Amino acid sequence: MPNALVAILPCNDLDASEAFYGRLGFKRHDSDNSGYRILSNAGGGELHLVTAVDDWLVAGRNPFGLYFYTEDVDELAARLGTKAEDKPWGMYEFSLSDPDETLVRVGWPSRQRVPQSR
Repeated sequence: MPNALVAILPCNDLDASEAFYGRLGFKRHDSDNSGYRILSNAGGGELHLVTAVDDWLVAGRNPFGLYFYTEDVDELAARLGTKAEDKPWGMYEFSLSDPDETLVRVGWPSRQRVPQSR
């Protein structure tokens, strides 16, 4: 991993967050270390979950967001019961919120996408 940027995401319920990101293909690859979990996916993505402290996460006012770049947009959208669409900014994507209302966008550049056969 010569260059990588990893998000450290606060959450109120580690189990609920791990289950949510599991539906996006992330699996825990370490043990629960006192409120800190490291998840990764087959493509080399990594996400660190940490138990929120004090008033980091206020319902309806979560300032955090993630963008997950993947070619598997349609597969993940179907798994999560939604549909992706081409956006004016050149991305084929969908968005949803995790258990703590973190905005999660999943997408791939429209110009690089190979449309699914129907």
